[in-house]
Amino acid sequence: MPVTLSYDSESRLTISGLSCDCPLPHQQPTQDIYVGTSLVQRIPALIARRKMGTHCVLVADRNTYKVAGESVEHALTASGITVTRCLIEREGDMEPNEQACGEVLLSVEPETEFLIAVGSGSITDTVRVNARRCGLPFVSVGTAPSMDGYTSVIAPLLLKGAKIHRAGPCPEIIVCDTDVLRTAPDAMIASGVGDVLGKYIAKADWKLGRIINDEPYCEICGEIVTDAIEKLMDNVKEIKKKTEKGIRILIEGLLLAGVTILISGETRAVGSVEHNITHYWEMQQLKRVRKEPPHGASVGVATLMLWPLYMRFADEDLSSLDMERIRARRMGREARKAWVIKAYGSTMAEIILRENPEDFLTWEEQERRVRRAQARMGEIRQVLAELPSFDRVVAAMRILGAPMCAADVGVGEEVRNMAMHCGKDYRSRYSLMKLIDECGLEEKYLSAYPVAGQ
Repeated sequence: MPVTLSYDSESRLTISGLSCDCPLPHQQPTQDIYVGTSLVQRIPALIARRKMGTHCVLVADRNTYKVAGESVEHALTASGITVTRCLIEREGDMEPNEQACGEVLLSVEPETEFLIAVGSGSITDTVRVNARRCGLPFVSVGTAPSMDGYTSVIAPLLLKGAKIHRAGPCPEIIVCDTDVLRTAPDAMIASGVGDVLGKYIAKADWKLGRIINDEPYCEICGEIVTDAIEKLMDNVKEIKKKTEKGIRILIEGLLLAGVTILISGETRAVGSVEHNITHYWEMQQLKRVRKEPPHGASVGVATLMLWPLYMRFADEDLSSLDMERIRARRMGREARKAWVIKAYGSTMAEIILRENPEDFLTWEEQERRVRRAQARMGEIRQVLAELPSFDRVVAAMRILGAPMCAADVGVGEEVRNMAMHCGKDYRSRYSLMKLIDECGLEEKYLSAYPVAGQ
C-alpha cells in the first residue's frame, strides 16, 4: 500500500500506508498537524480538543511576534487561556543558545501546563528542549517554511558557541497557516527548498550505510522523502510565486521529512554530511563573531558542493585500490584526535570524540568496509543513479534566487574548504564521504578544497 496524504474538513493532515517490513520500529504519528488557511484564530479550539490546559507560556522573538505571535496571544486570551509571554529580544537574529533556553525556562511557572512556540527553527528548538526539561507538551505555530524541524524530536542548539543536539518532544499540535507562511521573506522560502533538496544526499548515504554496514533502511521513509522532494521539484515556480499551492507543497515536504523521524525513530532520512558541513559553517561563523549563515540555504549550498563528488564516484574503479598504501597512510587514534581538535577546536572536538567512539576504526574494520564496497560497487552505482540530474537541481535553485556557493551565505574559502574535509567527522553516521576517505581517495576528490597544513 503506497503512502498517501489526506486532509479532513478541519485541515488536519492524515498519513496512511505506513506499514513496512524493515527492522526499524514503526509508529503512527499521534500529533495533530494542520496545514491550511485561516488557522491562527482556531488555535484555542485545537488546544481545547487535546485538553492541554488553560495556562501557557508563549515564546516568540520580535519578528515572529509581529507576524503571528500577537494574533495567537489575542486568540488565546479571548478564549480564557492565561498566557505568559516570553519575548526573546535581540539586536540581531535570535540564537537557540543557553541564554535563550534560560529565558524560556525562567518563564515557566508552577501552574504552566503547556508551551507555545511561534516561529521557525530557533524558536521551535529552544521551546522543544525546555518542554523536555519541564515535562510539558508544546504547540508549534510555524511562521516560515524554512526548515524541517517542526516535526523533529532533535533540537540543534548552541552551547558556548558549539553546535550540540539534544532530544526533545515533537509538538502535540503543529499549525502551519499558509496565510502566515506566504508572508515569509523570499530568502526563507529558498532556505526551505535547500533543506528539502539536501534529503537527496541523506537518502543516498542511508542506502550506502545499508550496503556497507548492514544498517536497517526503511523503504517507507525513503518513499515519503522522495515523493516530497519530487513534488517540490515539479512545483518550483509555484513556490517562487508563493502561491497557496506552492507554499503548501513546500511546508508539506518539510513536515513529512520530520515525520519520518516520528515513524522510525531514525533521523537518517533527513540529514547526513550536507548537514554536518552546514553545522561546521554555523559554528565557525559564530566563533569568528560573524553572522550565522541561514541553515536551509547552507544545506542547499552544501548539497550543490557534494553532488559532483557523488556523481564522480559512480565512475570510480575500486578494484585498483592499493590496500597496503591505504593502510600505511590511514589515521591512527592519536592522529584522528589531533585532526578533530584542529578542525573543530578543543571544546567541540571533546564532544565529537566522546559521542562517536566507533569512528576510531581498526584496520580490520576499515579493510572490511573497503572490500565490501569493492564487492558491491554495482549496488552503490545504482543508488547514485537514483539521484536526479545535477542540472535540474541547479535550475531549481536559480529559479528561487537561492544562494549557490559558500560565499553567498557569508562563508569564506578557508572555512568552506575545511568543512568539506571534516564534515564526515562530525558524527559516525555513514556517508559516501566516509567511504571516499576509507578508500584513500579524499585527497583526489577534494583537491579543489585545499586545507592549510595538509
